[in-house]
Amino acid sequence: MRFVISAFFFLMMFSYTAAYDPLDPNGNITIKWDIMSWTPDGYVAVVTMHNFQMYRHIISPGWTLGWTWAKKEVIWSMVGAQTTEQGDCSKFKGNIPHCCKKTPTVVDLLPGVPYNQQFSNCCKGGVVSSWGQDPAASVSAFQVSVGLAGTSNKTVKLPKNFTLLGPGPGYTCGIAKIVPPTNFLTPDRRRKTQALMTWNVTCTYSQLRARKNPSCCVSFSSFYNETITPCPSCACGCQNKNNCVQSDSKLLSMVGINTPRKDNVPLLQCTHHMCPVRVHWHLKINYKDYWRVKVSITNFNYRLNYTLWTLVVQHPNLNNVTQVFSFDYKPLVPYESINDTGMFYGMKFYNDQLMEAGPFGNVQSEVLFQKDNSFTFKQGWAFPRKVYFNGDECMLPLPETYPFLPNSAHQNLLAFSTFISSVIFLLVTVW
Repeated sequence: MRFVISAFFFLMMFSYTAAYDPLDPNGNITIKWDIMSWTPDGYVAVVTMHNFQMYRHIISPGWTLGWTWAKKEVIWSMVGAQTTEQGDCSKFKGNIPHCCKKTPTVVDLLPGVPYNQQFSNCCKGGVVSSWGQDPAASVSAFQVSVGLAGTSNKTVKLPKNFTLLGPGPGYTCGIAKIVPPTNFLTPDRRRKTQALMTWNVTCTYSQLRARKNPSCCVSFSSFYNETITPCPSCACGCQNKNNCVQSDSKLLSMVGINTPRKDNVPLLQCTHHMCPVRVHWHLKINYKDYWRVKVSITNFNYRLNYTLWTLVVQHPNLNNVTQVFSFDYKPLVPYESINDTGMFYGMKFYNDQLMEAGPFGNVQSEVLFQKDNSFTFKQGWAFPRKVYFNGDECMLPLPETYPFLPNSAHQNLLAFSTFISSVIFLLVTVW
């Protein structure tokens, strides 16, 4: 009995920590249902999805939302979204509902739908930005007319068993909870109205639920050592090893080879790490009061472009970032007393899309740091502690494989790097 109780508490603790992100402790997706009006047999509600995650967004093909009706409800109509199946509506005469399934599955509409099918914050193909990257684009919404349901606050039964794909697995949704009604301001902002009834559903993400292997890896190099520390072998699992493609393969010239599949199976370039994405951190130059890093992100998936990508890095010197040259940058301070985490993302219309594997499948930028009292090149201090790409933690090399600092180099490192920089500057000037 004692063993059973201990095992139960262990599983509960494991389930909790699996959905907890220490770099974004308050991150979640909140789904809010606002009943705006009653109908003869039900209600009209606005369903709004708020992505409160700082750096994890929903990429194409977008979100998929599902639930189970508490009674025998049907969906008469929808604006701004649609269900993937209508279900059996044979018992209805005349007006046929939009969906009669007990467990409807809802997806966003695609851009460009007719105006009368659109709703505010809809029709983006299910793509939702992260809160930290673009708060205005971190919302998705639709309107639904529900029938055969309660027609008052006391008779309405809340849906249950909510599920969210974003676009793949990883999210776990809690039960719907009634909250104070949402307040709205009229366009002239002179009158306040409120929903007739509101309930919230909170969904949290767990990388362990999403996949058993990482989806990215990290490699290191430095100016003081010729050794390049590669990604660990099979860092992302080698289950796709037999289906990968060499970078010079003739298969890549076939028409449609880059078209994404419905099952989202990747077509990876053959590498020793077999990861869709690699992040490379290169210690480039050491100055008297500053040091410079070059960050490169490479896509090895021939079937996927990463739109609105994000890169999160944890490093103690991120509290003194002086300049980021080709990425946008935003500090993340989940704990007010510690400023060691930052988010890099692409500049809009410049490099905010990481193209498919190939000659254009990479983005890169240099980052200039101001040194603080803890600065050193010893014991791998200059390399990041954690790296996340698109919200998933990447696998780092083992610490003993980091590019080591030669014993004699530590004293002469600053003078040597300054000398090299001066020579390069003089050559460029003369040329």
